[in-house]
Amino acid sequence: MLVKDKLEAVLNVGLRVPSIMLLEVLYRWDVSSFFQKIQRSSLNNNPLFQYKYLALYLHYVGYILSLVLLTLPRQHLVKLYLYVLTALLLFAGHQVSRDYVRSELDSGYEGPLYLEALSMNRFSTALIAQLVVCTLCSCVMQTKRIWLFSAHLLPLVARLCLVPLETIVFINRFAMIFTGLEVIYFLASNLLVPYNLAKTAYRELVQVVEVYGLLALGMSLWNQLVLPVLFMCFWLVLFALQIYTYFSSRDQPTSRERLLFLFLTSIAECCSTPYSLLGLVFTVSFVALGVLTLCKFYLQGYRAFMNDNTMHRGMTEGITLLILAVQTGLIELQVIHRAFLLSIILFIVVASILQSMLEIADPIVLALGASRDKSLWKHFRAVSLCLFLLVFPAYMAYMICQFFHMDFWLLIIISSSILTSLQVLGTLLIYILFMVEEVRKEPVQNMDDVIYYVNGTYRLLEFLVALVVVAYGVSETVFGEWTVMGSTIIFIHSYYNVWLRAQLGWQSFLMRRDAVNKIKSLPTASDLQLEQYNDICAICYQDMKSAVITPCSHFFHAGCLKKWLYVQETCPLCHKQLKSQSQPANATAAPAQDILPANPNPAEAGQGELTVGLSLLPLSNTFPLTNSSICCLLLRVWS
Repeated sequence: MLVKDKLEAVLNVGLRVPSIMLLEVLYRWDVSSFFQKIQRSSLNNNPLFQYKYLALYLHYVGYILSLVLLTLPRQHLVKLYLYVLTALLLFAGHQVSRDYVRSELDSGYEGPLYLEALSMNRFSTALIAQLVVCTLCSCVMQTKRIWLFSAHLLPLVARLCLVPLETIVFINRFAMIFTGLEVIYFLASNLLVPYNLAKTAYRELVQVVEVYGLLALGMSLWNQLVLPVLFMCFWLVLFALQIYTYFSSRDQPTSRERLLFLFLTSIAECCSTPYSLLGLVFTVSFVALGVLTLCKFYLQGYRAFMNDNTMHRGMTEGITLLILAVQTGLIELQVIHRAFLLSIILFIVVASILQSMLEIADPIVLALGASRDKSLWKHFRAVSLCLFLLVFPAYMAYMICQFFHMDFWLLIIISSSILTSLQVLGTLLIYILFMVEEVRKEPVQNMDDVIYYVNGTYRLLEFLVALVVVAYGVSETVFGEWTVMGSTIIFIHSYYNVWLRAQLGWQSFLMRRDAVNKIKSLPTASDLQLEQYNDICAICYQDMKSAVITPCSHFFHAGCLKKWLYVQETCPLCHKQLKSQSQPANATAAPAQDILPANPNPAEAGQGELTVGLSLLPLSNTFPLTNSSICCLLLRVWS
């Protein structure tokens, strides 16, 4: 059943590719120039080429036929192709019969076949070919009435009966006319089938629109026709034909530089219409999807396919290509100019793929460094991919500077590559810090500060690179040629990569400063208080050699509580608001009896001892799994 489903899926795509090819040919066909060439040729007197408007109508009929083939259900589409195959087989049988009659007329021999070896060989060959045609037609049409497809055997039977050659010519024509009448009868008997199919399809479309709406109808057609795969297969066929045409017309071997130029020009030739451009967009999307899937598999193995991220499915790269192609008018350019512009667009797409690879690798590498996993193969895969993402964008930026003249658009590509390398460098530095902490076998007290400074450094470099790009774009717009598109790009780049980066960075700095001030305002626990408290930190679950005390009398590591305050300004245990407290510099912590008050009632001493005993138990035995505990666990994993 699985093989059958796959075969049906392949047929559903493969049988619809010719409809897209027909749309491509019809879009490229200029009827006016075609008739101008006909008028200058010897075909001008042919009555088929006398009526230009008839050809125009046939041009539009071709569009309608292509759309019908594209939207026809798979079962009816298979039947249609089988009917076309049967018609081609009948035509092949007619050609075999005509060639046999011509060869007999050329030989002029009318005697028995077995007396001449050449005549016997011609007869045997034609008979075997006609029997194969009849058998294939019967199998394709799924009928046992093989005589329906045997009209082309009449000239052979007549030759076997020693009928004169002139009469065999008329018999051959009769066989052709009989086969044509059969085809006409079949078409007339199924004349109402297209009308019934259109009526049924219209009724179903109306029902779907009334019940679910137009959006559901569009999604249903998208899934049934498998448009991304269909357009990708169409473009690959078009590209393969372009490459085959080039190599079939050349005798000399092609150099490596010529191959690169051939690759770009072939792609440029295969995106000269809206249909081929959509095919290129979906092809790039699937190529990006394959690269990102290999990246996930390289990092995580088969576990990578358990948690698939919809943002890493290649659609970002395809949409980027489509937007740039539409904005620059790619399909309206000449082939050489289109190839040059397409090379720049492909650089942008590659930069987007590298950024998506970094988005996949960054959390995996950091989690691997903090998880204390000792698998050298996992660490090698993570570090090697990061090194690739560090070197390749820089190399790509260098190649762009070598081959192209610098302008604002190329500066955006180069800045994107530089930012990718900077982000990878920051990820590797944090990974190295995690590994150093693992080698030391004890947590580093100021690790979060070091990580913050590392992140802040490369974020600052990202901000400076974005600022340089904006400054270059503004100077080019003011002192050079001003365009609406360039000004729009500068505005978008200034807002998202400069203003938002600066705003988020300043907010992060303020939050960190407030958290540090709150921690400094809290009293520090003495050794006696820690000994009486005798518990672990509720955030990291580690023993406390030093701690701070909140106003609600809870003990935490200063670094752990500072991380918590980055998230919210409440106590992790009781959710009481933690406000900055102003106290003298020589202020000391509250005594232990203030934090753990003794029970003044001797009758309730047992209950007090029980309360103190519970407070001395590990936190995991007394702390219920509430939202705050989940947040504490998440912070512990993050730290």
